[in-house]
Amino acid sequence: MIKHTRFATLASALFVTIILFAHCALAEGDAEAGKELAYTCLGCHGIEGYRNAYPSYRVPKLGGQKAAYITIALKGYRDNTREHPTMVGQASSLSDREIDDVAAYLASIGGETVAAGGSEIASFDKAQACTACHGKNGVSVNAMWPTLAGQHEDYLLQALQSYREGTRTDPVMSAQASLIADGDVAVLAKYFASLEGLETTEPE
Repeated sequence: MIKHTRFATLASALFVTIILFAHCALAEGDAEAGKELAYTCLGCHGIEGYRNAYPSYRVPKLGGQKAAYITIALKGYRDNTREHPTMVGQASSLSDREIDDVAAYLASIGGETVAAGGSEIASFDKAQACTACHGKNGVSVNAMWPTLAGQHEDYLLQALQSYREGTRTDPVMSAQASLIADGDVAVLAKYFASLEGLETTEPE
């Protein structure tokens, strides 16, 4: 009964999120306009291994990430569903259009990651629940959900912990992260980081 209730809750949350964010998947920003707006982004995201000061973790790779997901993330910082002083400050002054443009530019750097043909992710049973949104082998095929393959392990760990603690919120991820056993959080972060995928964003 408990498992059924959890599944129903997660399914409902997924449906609501898809409805709320469907417009993001269709939004197309102007990468050229976004290039001028995004120059400060590369001061952190364009440096290999650049670290957030406290807590200490490497800032996320954006090369090959989905533009629609970057849009969702930026709006999350602007609308206070994600906490990070620098990112909130950066996003708070941006309009919806400017966010779309920045996302289009950042996603254009380094090319888009495509799904590999194998089924490596199937060999790790703890990651099975992640494939519905984040794709086989951790490479998302849905614009709304981020690619996880190749992302920094410590950033993935920080993101999962933020969902579990409620400092980052999302109807699906908040529910999903709460179901992950404490001992599996670090294992999942390490696994997805080991896959081929995202790259550090480098300016053209």
